[in-house]
Amino acid sequence: MSDAPQVYTGGCQCGAVRFRVTRLGRPSICHCRMCQKAFGGFFGPLATAHNATWTRGTPKWFQSSNAARRAFCGDCGTPLAYETRFGLELAIGAFDDPAAAVPEIQVNLADKLPFFDGLTALPVRAEANDEWAAFLAGIHSHQHPDHDTADWPPKEDRP
Repeated sequence: MSDAPQVYTGGCQCGAVRFRVTRLGRPSICHCRMCQKAFGGFFGPLATAHNATWTRGTPKWFQSSNAARRAFCGDCGTPLAYETRFGLELAIGAFDDPAAAVPEIQVNLADKLPFFDGLTALPVRAEANDEWAAFLAGIHSHQHPDHDTADWPPKEDRP
């Protein structure tokens, strides 16, 4: 058995900013209005990060309140972190393996959107037609892969 710490990596969509963390605290879903706006979604998925370092680039920061600031990629806009005097929290969706930080608690329920609890009951639309399949087959992603890279973007994608 190895005593080496677990390493979690992640970063922004374009690859300009990457991070590494060796210990995660409690992952959560934050329903506050600031998280909704910062993530452009119904909630902010965050995991407390201990021993975090930025391994490529540095994020830009926005002072979202007198008590907190939020990090994002200045190139692609990906939300990356939330920081207060209590520490740093990283965006779960920015991890290379988001399933490593399964939310354990919901916080700031006063701003929880009234339809949130019913979202999983929505019908699922199956996309099984030829037009949709052709569209998907033609997509070439420019998104950074879900692992560290020595160099980014790949040489063949550079202007």
